[in-house]
Amino acid sequence: MTSVFDLAPEVPSVPVVPVVAIEDAADAVPLARALVAGGLPLVEVTLRTPAALDAVRAIADEVPGAVVGAGTVVTAAGVADAVDAGARFLVSPGWTERLLGAMRDSGLPFLPGVSTTSEVVALLEQGVADMKFFPAEAAGGAPYLKSLAGPLPQARFCPTGGVSLASAPAYLSLPNVGCVGGTWMLPPAALAARDWARVETLAREAAALRGPVSPRSR
Repeated sequence: MTSVFDLAPEVPSVPVVPVVAIEDAADAVPLARALVAGGLPLVEVTLRTPAALDAVRAIADEVPGAVVGAGTVVTAAGVADAVDAGARFLVSPGWTERLLGAMRDSGLPFLPGVSTTSEVVALLEQGVADMKFFPAEAAGGAPYLKSLAGPLPQARFCPTGGVSLASAPAYLSLPNVGCVGGTWMLPPAALAARDWARVETLAREAAALRGPVSPRSR
């Protein structure tokens, strides 16, 4: 199965996945176009709003440069809904056996969430090496992930939760981090004003944060 980290081969080492909560599905296409134009083709739409699935569907249908995924997937039904809407990857803040099975059965790349070493080991036992580290800053940040690289080098992470433009480089410098997830390129004022040019500028700034390319993503 293709890794989430390898879903945009035309853009080497995509450093940031924007985590988007969309209140109005009409904003989905211009928002995604701004992110893609800024160099961030992977777009995670969180299933936290009533408009989320319609937003995923619109981006999948109308923004060919975007690789749209569904985030905050917490149930098997949510997995099915995301697949039906056209999501190309799945992200969860945590995992259970049932949710993991549903994500695996979907055939899509997925990132189950972890915040402890035991959860990482449990996923590795299941044959899953790509994970979301959440909530990243609250759970120990870059120093915590750095400490896992020695004993668990096969695990690769997308830290999300409190990550900022200032903290992202510390994560991206680690050998076990494939990308980070964040919202800083989506300031509420810009979204409220539908200032897509501002979003594009901030996306371009985020896209310039290039970490090392891991051997598995070459």
